Amino acid sequence: MKKAFSRLFSKIFGLLFFVLAAFPRTATASDADAESAESFNVSEIILHHVMDDHVWHFFDGHYGTLYLPVIVYTNERGVEVFSSRHFYNEEHKLVPYNGYKLEHNHIYLEESGKAVLDLSITKNVAMLLINATLLVVVFMAVARGYKKNAGRAPNGIQAFIEPIVIFVRDEIVKPNIGAKYERYLPYMLTLFFFILFGNLLGLLPGAGNLTGNFAVTLTLASLTFIITNVMGNKAYWGHIFWTPGVPLLLRVVILPVEIIGIFTKPFSLTVRLFVAITAGHIVLLSLICLAFIFQSIVVGFVSSLIVLFINLIELLVAGIQAYVFTLFSSLYIGMATADHHDEHH
Repeated sequence: MKKAFSRLFSKIFGLLFFVLAAFPRTATASDADAESAESFNVSEIILHHVMDDHVWHFFDGHYGTLYLPVIVYTNERGVEVFSSRHFYNEEHKLVPYNGYKLEHNHIYLEESGKAVLDLSITKNVAMLLINATLLVVVFMAVARGYKKNAGRAPNGIQAFIEPIVIFVRDEIVKPNIGAKYERYLPYMLTLFFFILFGNLLGLLPGAGNLTGNFAVTLTLASLTFIITNVMGNKAYWGHIFWTPGVPLLLRVVILPVEIIGIFTKPFSLTVRLFVAITAGHIVLLSLICLAFIFQSIVVGFVSSLIVLFINLIELLVAGIQAYVFTLFSSLYIGMATADHHDEHH
């Protein structure tokens, strides 16, 4: 299966490169088109999508941009709130406003260049609020369904969500945490659906890269890190600081390794989700940009087919990454809270 998938992928990209070589540009391209192609900055477009911003571009033009609220705090001026629209002129070029300037998505005082405390509603914060609101709306509807259909078969959105909840409970949380799984099930379900909804929303046109933001994935991993180490029992800490069955001299080597392992677990959670989601967005945007770079209908058609294929894979990745993050979180918590009756465990 892997070999067949690899051959299919190589054939698709081989076809793409052949098309790029054969049709680098349409024969009727004008000088204006050539200048437009030269001014088309692929890296800027991709980075603008995957990174956070104080404005939200849905499509080109003034009416396709949502200017988000800026909330800044300084010791000298206190809290100030205004629209990010003030940082842009009619040509959409950055300009200072009211003693503040926006550079590389960071706000500074214009005179001193000192960074301010930025509490703004950025694109990713807005996506976070949308994601959280959607979670509340969906699960409030599911809760109403349980009350309405008590003792009867579920229907509507309840029938869609319930199998996923049972899967997370029976296939992820319960096997890895053990008898005390019910204590951690609400957190695990919240974690799974937050990541799943965030991944799926991020695939919508114009959406922000919420779960591909390092700060978001680091926060989620930090919650798992806190729960794991706060709820860790005596056996868990004993295996870290006084590993049973190990000669005394080797404990000098094993102890720093075990301590480092405490922090590498949440770091791996952070990086895995961040890289997987961000890389997928970069690949999709790179393929879409090929049509604008080469200005060829053929290239646009072929790249669109590949984008469609990869987008279907990204839908699968959205679920897989939510599953993997929840699985490893359950595993880490289960290892920290498990009862060790025998030394060989």
